[in-house]
Amino acid sequence: MRGKNKGCLLLLSGLLVLGSIDAAWAQRSGSGTRKTKAQLERERRLTLSRIKETSRILEQTQQQKQASVGQLNALKEKLTAQQGIIKNISSELRYLETDVRQTENQVQQTRQSLEQLKAEYARLIYTGSKTANGYNRVMFLFASESFNQFMLRLRYIRQYTEVRKAQAAQITHTQQRLSNQLSGLKEKQEEKGTLLNNQLSEKKNLLTLKTQQDQVVTKLTQQEQTLRQELAARQQAVGRLDNLIAQRVREEIARAARLAARRAAAKAAAERASAGATAPARSPGATSRTSSTAATEAAAEAAAERVDRVTMTPEGAELAASFHDNRGRLPWPVGRGFISQHFGRHNHPVLKNVVVENRGVDIQTNAGEPVRAVFSGKVLTVASVPGMNTIVMVQHGDYFTVYAKLRSVSVSEGQTVSARQTIGTVSTDAEGTSEVQFQVWHNSANLNPENWLGRK
Repeated sequence: MRGKNKGCLLLLSGLLVLGSIDAAWAQRSGSGTRKTKAQLERERRLTLSRIKETSRILEQTQQQKQASVGQLNALKEKLTAQQGIIKNISSELRYLETDVRQTENQVQQTRQSLEQLKAEYARLIYTGSKTANGYNRVMFLFASESFNQFMLRLRYIRQYTEVRKAQAAQITHTQQRLSNQLSGLKEKQEEKGTLLNNQLSEKKNLLTLKTQQDQVVTKLTQQEQTLRQELAARQQAVGRLDNLIAQRVREEIARAARLAARRAAAKAAAERASAGATAPARSPGATSRTSSTAATEAAAEAAAERVDRVTMTPEGAELAASFHDNRGRLPWPVGRGFISQHFGRHNHPVLKNVVVENRGVDIQTNAGEPVRAVFSGKVLTVASVPGMNTIVMVQHGDYFTVYAKLRSVSVSEGQTVSARQTIGTVSTDAEGTSEVQFQVWHNSANLNPENWLGRK
């Protein structure tokens, strides 16, 4: 009796241990790893989309049958994206290898648990065989020395039967889990093989792109004189655009300040007139006060010319605050494309020891791509600048956004535009490069647009 009770207790404790093992593995293979893998897969899809988009832009630059800086920029962008794909696959492989090791450990532990269950079940069957037939069970019950012992033995027989059924079910469950783990392990190993093949293929693509890039650089290096002429023409165009922007900003600052001064003077005059209406008679000095008011207004307008920032109305201040709050979240001025030239000073992509400076960012895109306002505002300027085609300048309180290199424009000065509203289309140069330049200004300060644009 004591041996049988001990066997049942061992069996029940074994089932509890196995259940805790299941729970531990369930927790270990939870959402953390899956979430990371899902993020990697999403990044890979986005990068593949980026490569596809850049490939279309590259094809347009290659139609001219000659090397160009635009073609080189597209190749660099595609090369960077290709390196991102390889890095992404390497990360996926690392996570997959971890999964494979964990699954192998799970399989090993499950096999050990299954062997222990089978051995325990065999011992249980052997012990139970001694009372397997009904006669032995009846004799076992009626050999009890008391009624309490009879009830305990009856309960033991029932529990013994239930434990056997539970253990048989647990063995079946463990076998099924082992089968699932083996299937999962096989799938992961196959997935790993596929990723390794993909990685090899992407590395070949990367090598091809590097070869193409080297060829384009070689051709462009042979065109050094032409490139220097193009750079000089661009610098002249940039200078003209800078002068136009600075002039428009100064004019808007002065205009807003004069308007504010006039409003302040008109308000003061109205207050004086209201106070004078309550006086019993007009004093002889009224004429001199009128002259003094005119002089005050003139002085206010003269002072307004020296203001270095836009004097805003409450509505303008609210718009500027909203624009500022969207820093880092503004939509791109084009739906497709990549930054081909960054903000600030940087080396020329081909010419050695030549530094170029960019007031904004150049975004290379598809031919005829619509150009959109990044935020609501008022069109301050629509002008033609040699070397920059048509430009549009939009005011957002004391912030300004500039869109240059437009082929056509669909807005006019003074018009109110909303965020993402189309304001024109991008132009394409003789080399087949379609590019828009985007700038951000705060009063007279030039800002880095990349700090304001959101993720594409």
